[in-house]
Amino acid sequence: MGAQFSKYDEDIDGNNCKLFFWDIAGQREFDFMRPTFYKGSKAAIIVFSHTSPESFEHISEWNEDIKTHTGDLPIVLLGNKTDLVDEKDLQEEKVQQIVKELGFLAYFKTSAKTGNGVYTAFQAIIQNLYEKYKEA
Repeated sequence: MGAQFSKYDEDIDGNNCKLFFWDIAGQREFDFMRPTFYKGSKAAIIVFSHTSPESFEHISEWNEDIKTHTGDLPIVLLGNKTDLVDEKDLQEEKVQQIVKELGFLAYFKTSAKTGNGVYTAFQAIIQNLYEKYKEA
């Protein structure tokens, strides 16, 4: 199918907030499906792998695709697989440059394997959305 579904819950100021995630494959063969999953989105996460320079090169393209189909919503950038590279190899200057250039809400270094940084990233997204929609 090219996508996986997951859910994240967080209590903020006594309110149960839920995030529903569609993990959409970044491979070309799934390009035609992505707009379907963007519909109704309130935020997006772009994930690249610190072990794959090719995935870093696709960040701008994925960002443009999201903006084209959703307008201006908060996008968080995750640099994954930090458990597999040395801190000195993370190319922080390049990452910070693209974060600033493309206007991401935030950037987090993560490891899906260890869970490092993932919770913090989800908290940032849900807090941003809570602040944006709490009056609605």
